Amino acid sequence: MPSFDVVSEVDSHELNNAVDQVNREVSNRFDFKGSDARVEHKEPLLTIFADDEFKVGQVRDILDIKLVKRGIDIACLQAGEVKERGAGKAQQEITVRSGIDTTLAKTLVKKIKGAKMKVQTAIQGEQLRVSGKKRDELQAAIALLKEEDVGLPLQYVNFRD
Repeated sequence: MPSFDVVSEVDSHELNNAVDQVNREVSNRFDFKGSDARVEHKEPLLTIFADDEFKVGQVRDILDIKLVKRGIDIACLQAGEVKERGAGKAQQEITVRSGIDTTLAKTLVKKIKGAKMKVQTAIQGEQLRVSGKKRDELQAAIALLKEEDVGLPLQYVNFRD
């Protein structure tokens, strides 16, 4: 029986490379000379350190550009508010979301069942398995899920006939 999995993943290697590129660019830029601006990555958090809120925003813009160039959808980032960390310095924590939580998975299942498609869906941990008798039905389910705006980038993997 043909099936595929719906997942939301971030390539951690590409994320590490993007963070390294951001830190390298920030250390070489003239407007950041003498400042303590940097990005630290500890799963699943990215923390931006800078001298003030404006520079945090600039580093965030650089980070977004580098992530997009490396093929990472920035919709998976959930930014916290900019906080004061003492001595006039600022920081911002950004959560890298991966995996489909159960509430989102249930809404996706309802959406598929509401479309009266001849496919079965099963929630398996942080992914959703969709199976059906025909390949065309599965491709229609993928098209339906692509139209849906869930606020999280979805990937369709493990397509099997």
